Amino acid sequence: MKKILLVDDEPNIIMALEYTLRKNNYDIFIARDGEEAIKLAEKLEPDLVVLDIMMPKVDGYEVLQHFKEHDTLKHKTQTVIISAKQKKKDIDKAFDHGAKAYIKKPFSMKKLIKTVTELLTHKTQNV
Repeated sequence: MKKILLVDDEPNIIMALEYTLRKNNYDIFIARDGEEAIKLAEKLEPDLVVLDIMMPKVDGYEVLQHFKEHDTLKHKTQTVIISAKQKKKDIDKAFDHGAKAYIKKPFSMKKLIKTVTELLTHKTQNV
């Protein structure tokens, strides 16, 4: 079973993501801020991280940078950004830091599941 780490500080988004992804047979773990995300990712080495940009303590860009510099995570873990940030510079920055896909909030669960499935089956996806 593929491991997915969900990282967002909004409880409603976490609940919806967790429910939907578990229903699609993924093993789900949750972090509520970037600091917790880094610790959990190092411990769990998830296959994929669904990551918000704007969070307390450590933002999503810093988390991405950490993953990029971590020997195991940079090769094993893929990251999907979900964010309300919609400017081209913000999206470009996420990809520059190693994100594999960027989905703007609000988003459809169908689109997220499609992106997650494609990334976990090693298809290239630019959203």
